[in-house]
Amino acid sequence: MYKLNYKNFWKRSFDFLGALSILILISPLLLAFIILIKFKMGSPIFFTQQRLGYNGETFKIWKFRSMTNCLDENGRLKSDEYRLTRFGKFLRDWSIDELPQLWNVLVGDMSLIGPRPFIAEYASRYTTEQARRHEVRPGISGWAQITGRNSIDWNQKFILDVWYVENCSLALDIKILLSTIPLVLLRAGITAENHVTMPKWAGNKAQKNETLSE
Repeated sequence: MYKLNYKNFWKRSFDFLGALSILILISPLLLAFIILIKFKMGSPIFFTQQRLGYNGETFKIWKFRSMTNCLDENGRLKSDEYRLTRFGKFLRDWSIDELPQLWNVLVGDMSLIGPRPFIAEYASRYTTEQARRHEVRPGISGWAQITGRNSIDWNQKFILDVWYVENCSLALDIKILLSTIPLVLLRAGITAENHVTMPKWAGNKAQKNETLSE
């Protein structure tokens, strides 16, 4: 008999009602930032990218754009450090760029709490154990985020993500949600050492000093 436990049923209800309530509450703020981004950086307003979601399926993540689209002489995007504007850094520092992901939560692509969604190209690089992070929907915040965010290495992230999958509960989600607020206010763990974001994960065999585009 199918059991309606928190992970496979009630968590989705919690996410939907939570995301809808927050979106209604902050809608004037979202509109204000849409106008500011348009004025300061032009179009597009949003950054979208294919990410890995529940059961490893891909979905389009939505974020406020924080970087320009400046190209080098070869027509390739310049480094993150060059393209990240002062206003974009402000959006990242206060996690404002993540707010459009509430839409991803509302439509069921994401959860309020869960492992952060990684880019689609990582799918073939997981070990069987690491792939377990996709047994739940990815989240706007998660256990790894309140335990170090981008200041911890990739291996630690995977360990924390799998731990969350094995211990997922309403009490844990509420704890993570409440712990996220002071971390955002303190702007803790936003960047990895010597990077403006987090170094790109090259898999378990090698690590390259590349960075995510957003």
